[in-house]
Amino acid sequence: MPTQPTSSPKPNGSNFFSSGLRQKVDQLMNILYAGGVNNPMASIEQLSYLIFLRLLTERDELMAAMDKKYTRIFSDQWAKYAWGNFVILTGDELFNASRDAIEKIHELPGLSETGKLLFRNATLKIYDRPTLRAVIQGIHQMDLAAHEGVDLKGDMYEYLLSQLSQSGTNGQFRTPRHIIDLIVALVNPEARHRVCDPACGTAGFLISAYNHILCQNTKPADLARGQIDGSLLKPAQWKFLEEHAFTGYDNDADMVKIGILNLYLHQLEKAQVSRFDPLTTGFGGAYPGKQFDCILANPPFSGKVQDESILADLNYKLNTRATELLFLKWFIDHLTPTGRAGVIVPNGVLFGATNAATSLRELLLTECDLQAVIGLPSGVFKPYSGVGTAALVFQKGKPTESVWFYDITADGYSLDDKRTPIDANDIRDVLAKWPNREEGSKSYRVPIAKIRENDWSLAAGRYKPVSTTAVNHDDPVEIVTDVLKLENEIIQRGNALLTQISVKK
Repeated sequence: MPTQPTSSPKPNGSNFFSSGLRQKVDQLMNILYAGGVNNPMASIEQLSYLIFLRLLTERDELMAAMDKKYTRIFSDQWAKYAWGNFVILTGDELFNASRDAIEKIHELPGLSETGKLLFRNATLKIYDRPTLRAVIQGIHQMDLAAHEGVDLKGDMYEYLLSQLSQSGTNGQFRTPRHIIDLIVALVNPEARHRVCDPACGTAGFLISAYNHILCQNTKPADLARGQIDGSLLKPAQWKFLEEHAFTGYDNDADMVKIGILNLYLHQLEKAQVSRFDPLTTGFGGAYPGKQFDCILANPPFSGKVQDESILADLNYKLNTRATELLFLKWFIDHLTPTGRAGVIVPNGVLFGATNAATSLRELLLTECDLQAVIGLPSGVFKPYSGVGTAALVFQKGKPTESVWFYDITADGYSLDDKRTPIDANDIRDVLAKWPNREEGSKSYRVPIAKIRENDWSLAAGRYKPVSTTAVNHDDPVEIVTDVLKLENEIIQRGNALLTQISVKK
């Protein structure tokens, strides 16, 4: 049976924030910054290489201790690349050994394909020798063992990746975790599903889908204690989840590497992640090629693709270069006949008046069941973007009968650049109303006939019910009588005042 993942952090037990790992991650980032590695993306990349090297060595040693027939990865001429060798080195010797390991580790004979992809074209960028030694010592001193059954490595790396959100370097920032979890909960991926994110970045959607599946297959009593172990899954289901369930693509080689290690630290080292541009690169064979049971994504929606680069079949009849429209078409095409999707789109997709936008909405509503349009607060991606966005949830295979709209005005964080936690949060209400598509002050259902009449527009404001409040007014005769009475009183007081003035004179 495949190794089962350990549980998520317990609410009141050992967790990432109480473990001291957060402070150690902050220290490593500060050390790298002071040592000349100023780009957060480069810092995370370098830490990823070194953390992976340590974890790979530790697992190699563990497997060798458990199974005498196990062939160690770090043996013979490769033994010098084991983590323990770097901890005792200093100066140029440390730099040369570390650079040699990072640049050649993809050649290790026992390394998984995922590991080989992570280290392909890798190089050491920490040139200051004391900084390199301080970083290696810092990683070596990290307690990455499970505590009270809780594996903190994934949380540690998630926190490290949050530095991208804080910097927004090169436009690289992550979809907020609570928004990812909301969309995944609405789509509800299952253990038998093949899940894809064609613009996966740090792989947040894939990891959230995995955790969701584990929750759905954990005993209720364990869930109540904060233990999420997927213990109800059968061996064949574990194997499918580990080896076939998750696929991710990204056209940024650096993000692919970061996504790979994030998946690795969440027990998904065999997930299929690769550098790939879905809009310009075919899978081979007839379009659309591979199809998936679930698609979860927040693709880039800015800029235009060059005409000659776009896949002809993808752009058939659309005639557009807009990435947000092309991605939505890709989602529809690459769902299985009954597949489900939860994706983020800019509001322009909902009501854009171009022929491409209108045609695409018609296609979405007639070939798929568009179950929900969830309006997201305009500040959800601040401080990097204030563009209005919405989450679409749809299932392929049957036309839409009605669309459930929900306008989230508060997501638990302030909508300014600081995004600090607040009490107001509509997400719980969204999840509570979702099963029956209940209507309320922020939610309502719109029949497809009405949407068709409005040129397939999905602009929420066009359909939002107008609430009226009855006001009881006094009888007009009574109002006039009161006004005349008040006027008479004013005249009398004025005359009395004039009389007093005359007497004084």
